Amino acid sequence: VQLQACGGDLVQPGRLLRVSCASSGYSPDNYGMGWFRQAPGEEREFVAVIGRRGVIKEYSDSVKGRFTISRDNAKRMVYLQMNSLKPEDTAVYYCARPSSTWTGPVRARSAYAYWGQGTQVTVSS
Repeated sequence: VQLQACGGDLVQPGRLLRVSCASSGYSPDNYGMGWFRQAPGEEREFVAVIGRRGVIKEYSDSVKGRFTISRDNAKRMVYLQMNSLKPEDTAVYYCARPSSTWTGPVRARSAYAYWGQGTQVTVSS
């Protein structure tokens, strides 16, 4: 299993950015996918999760209404569209796959066995 996140950048507050995650080594149809982030000096925190077919989606309260998670299983890609970015969104963003096949949305970091290398998102004027 391999996950590769990309698309991070330096953006101004209020702007938008999309980060992407490419997967390989397993069938994406069987697994939900999550996005987490980690700011300097902070714990890695849940951002969003998407079901295996892309219908079920959940978000943390801090990003709900601004971020949208999506996926394209044919391309083996998962995306996180981030709108109305704030300085507090600055973090390294990680995509992750749970250890178990889909039984419902999972937010706990401990449930995720595979992680991408992270992509830096910096929101600053």
